[in-house]
Order: sequence, then C-alpha cells, then structure tokens
Amino acid sequence: MRFTRKRLAIACSTLPLLLTQAAWAQGQPPEEVGERPPQEEAQPDVAAVFQERGLLTPKGGWVVEPSLQYVHSSSTTVAIDGFTILPAIAIGLIDLTEVQRDTLTAALSFRYGLSNRMEVGIRIPYVWRDESLRRREVLVGTSADQVTGSDGHGLGDVELALHYQFNRAVTGKPFFIGNLRVKAPTGTSPFDVDRELIEDDDGRPITEIFIEQPTGSGFWAIQPSLTMTYPTDPAVIYGNISYLWNIERDVGDDIGRINPGDALGISVGTGIALNNQTSISLGYDHSMVFKTRYENAPPLDPSFDRIQVGTFLWGLSHRFSPRTSMNLSVGIGATSAAPDTQVTLRIPMRF
Repeated sequence: MRFTRKRLAIACSTLPLLLTQAAWAQGQPPEEVGERPPQEEAQPDVAAVFQERGLLTPKGGWVVEPSLQYVHSSSTTVAIDGFTILPAIAIGLIDLTEVQRDTLTAALSFRYGLSNRMEVGIRIPYVWRDESLRRREVLVGTSADQVTGSDGHGLGDVELALHYQFNRAVTGKPFFIGNLRVKAPTGTSPFDVDRELIEDDDGRPITEIFIEQPTGSGFWAIQPSLTMTYPTDPAVIYGNISYLWNIERDVGDDIGRINPGDALGISVGTGIALNNQTSISLGYDHSMVFKTRYENAPPLDPSFDRIQVGTFLWGLSHRFSPRTSMNLSVGIGATSAAPDTQVTLRIPMRF
C-alpha cells in the first residue's frame, strides 16, 4: 500500500492523507501612549488559510473546528498480455481499466493551548468512500464494459498533534513552529474488508477490488515537521518540510509483514490580505512517497521506487468575528498520482 495525499488529505486520503500551511498576520490595536506592550502581547493575530496555523492557541484557550473535505481522483491503466511485432502493433490481450474514487470526510478537531508557545490537539474524522471500476478487453469482441463498484463509511483514523513555537512572532522576522502528528489505525483497515478477484475469460487473475471500501490505512504513522512563517506586510510567506513514517506490521493472510512507503513532503506559498477580514493564498505542496515493501509478495508497482504527489493550492480565509472564521482551500493535482480535486471547508471557533 502506498501513501498519498489527505490531507488532506486529502489522503490522506486517507491518504490521508497531510502537509500545507499559510497564515495572514495583522497587527494588534495600538497601546496607550507611554506604555510599552509586553513581548508576548506584541504577537500578531493570524487567520489560517490552510490546515496549519501561523500562531498557536493562547494558553488556556480552546479551538473547536468542524471541517468537511471532498476528494475526487481518477486513474486509467493499460495492461498488455502478449507481444509486439511493430512498435504500434500489439498481439495479445489489452485490458483497459478506469477507476473513479470519491471520498467525503467530516471531522471535528479540538485544540488546547498548554502555554503561549505550545498546543495539543485531536482530530476525529468520519469517512464516506465510493469507488467505481470500469474495464474492457480491447482485442475481445464485446461492446459492453464491465462495471463494478463498492462503497463504505465509518470512523476514520484519529490523529493526535503537538505544536511548539520556537520564537516570538514579530512582523518583519520569520518564526518557526515544530509539529508532531501521530495517526492511530482506528478506521477500517484495507486488510479487514472482503475483496473480490477479477479474472479474464481464461481464468487468469487481473486485479482485486474491494467489496467494501476501507475507511483507514491500517497502520500507525508518525509525522514530524517544521513550519516557517515570514510576515511581510501585506503578505505572509510560508514553508513547511515534513517526514511521514508509516510503521510496518504483520497483516496476516499469507502476506506477512508490510512496510508502507514513508513520505517526504515540502510545501511553499504566500498569503495576501484583501482587507482586514479577508485574505487569499497561493501555494504548492509536493510529497515523495517511497516504495512499499512486502514480506511474502512483490510490490504493487515494482517498476517504480517512489511516487511523486504534487498539488497546486488556492485558499480563502474570512473572519466573521474575533472568535470565528471560515477557511476554504482548493487543491488541483499537478502530477498523475495526485488527486484530481480536493476541497476543504473549515470553521475554527475560539473559546
């Protein structure tokens, strides 16, 4: 199994999926003449555009954040069982398979400020997933496509997070935040659902499809990351680097131990204020997912050592009140392995 974005996923997911940050910094109200503001109170207020924040929750404060994410992905594969007599002529079986996947994730997140520089959080997702597969044997005399599909829903993989801000956020200087996420395999594992073997007319196996769609990855995962945010009025420049470690385990069923591919992620972008309440952002997120290794079976894609997952991002943030805001982000796949489209709506509320 390979990890893909999702954060989102996206993919995040499910693959999960996991990875892009931006923020818009605005100044605090002016202090009274003759009074010097305390260093910690001089931090700018930040309205997040993507999943991460530029500043953390204040000490003793709570943030409750309902969110809704939709991810659509499609892929087409061509399998040739035969030989070629010319570069453009194939003799044998040519099998075309088109797969459409739709994932809707409703999540509820809670964040609490342990101090002005440290925050803990938890994210609890509920996942609906649908997959349809259409295939045709090109050199076989048939006019009908074989269409199959499956769906599933249930609790997804719960995430725990810890964030620490290393230095004060002051306009004109970058500040850095260290992040640590732990994902628990609380969703339905791909190895716990029934699968159906698809064969050709001669009884040769082609692929396996899920009878019921899983809602989780089936593996524990740990993701440390480092975020840099640089406020430069009226814009904010951000960057993030992360490493996702999927922990191997024995899944049984004559497959043995599976070591899922880890992922190295990098994201960059900028946020620009339109007014005191609304800001937009543009960014790019890229993950390099390494090869999955099996104990008793070959990799799914033995010809590739890694998968490149790139996504262009656009975000909109609007502040309804000092305690409530709305964040919308849209991602468009830039590589063949990335989801075609991912849309995320979040409404953080501070208490």
